[in-house]
Amino acid sequence: MAEIVKEVIVSEGVEKQPITSLEQPNASAFQTIQYLIYFFFGAVDILLLARLILKVLGANTSSDFVMFIYNLTNLSIAPFEGIFRNGVAQGVETRAVLEPATIVAIIVYAALAWGIVKLVQVLSGKQQAE
Repeated sequence: MAEIVKEVIVSEGVEKQPITSLEQPNASAFQTIQYLIYFFFGAVDILLLARLILKVLGANTSSDFVMFIYNLTNLSIAPFEGIFRNGVAQGVETRAVLEPATIVAIIVYAALAWGIVKLVQVLSGKQQAE
């Protein structure tokens, strides 16, 4: 591993001292775009996963938090509604619902994020080290 050296100005001249921590270079503009794409779609997928868990566990829809998650994710799953039928299990106190549209949306948005990042890499003209 190459040693990183920091120059320190002293009264007689310049002295070189090794740096104990590794300093990372700043991300390029294309890397920043890739990180933002992954962040955005990751946030959408996390919200959809929360919706899936709440629906499967039969969360109480009178809870403000549950309704907030459902309302926030309704637009995200709208294109996938009706592909498969919902599975419903009626319990004594709760009603559990398995929404395949949510599962499909999670997969599609993850694949979409990957595809957009690959497109950005192609457009940047840089090859990524693997």
